[in-house]
Amino acid sequence: MNNAEELLRSSLWGQSLTEGELDKALSGTTERTFAPGAFICMKGEPVEYWMGIIDGLGKMASHWTTGKTTSLTGISTGGWFGEGSLLKKETRRYDVMALRETRVAFMNRATFLWLMDHSIPFNRYLIAQLNERLGQFIGMIENERMLDTDARIARGLAALFNPVLYPGTNRLLQISQEELGYLSGVSRQRANQALKVLEDAGLVRSEYGGIHIVDLDGLRRFGD
Repeated sequence: MNNAEELLRSSLWGQSLTEGELDKALSGTTERTFAPGAFICMKGEPVEYWMGIIDGLGKMASHWTTGKTTSLTGISTGGWFGEGSLLKKETRRYDVMALRETRVAFMNRATFLWLMDHSIPFNRYLIAQLNERLGQFIGMIENERMLDTDARIARGLAALFNPVLYPGTNRLLQISQEELGYLSGVSRQRANQALKVLEDAGLVRSEYGGIHIVDLDGLRRFGD
């Protein structure tokens, strides 16, 4: 996608809005570009925006003052995030960092709340979004406790193809081994080893510029 308007118009919730509602959403949305390694948002800051990835890749993580870091999930093109913190009116509880140059749409709180007050389809989308996010994190906890590193990386790749959370992801996932390591909380070398295992299993194929997903259902089941 080229800009915030394209993101809004192509989003599942945007497609269900009236023209007047969409105009209101567009008027309350701005766009910013972040360099690789830059923080899109930070833990502890006030939450004033709902955010969507126009193009690029983000990592949701938690960085502690002790130096410890835990990766939570990736956020790819088409994905929106931050609705839970907006609804709870709390400070942000996680960081989101750009893993490559990433363009992000920022919808201000007033516009977000206006859509909630005026659009039933928007509210239905939020319920589905929150439900999918809850299922995603329950699955991550299960994977972390029960699967080895290769299987966790397989499931992490598959998670980027959730049709509700990340509808803009295509089968050629533009992600490097280093970025995959960041998302999975492992080194680039360990991510490379896992990719070779997944390639040998016929699930993915490394290509110039990214990873081609050959068998998405197989990735979702890998390690069972």
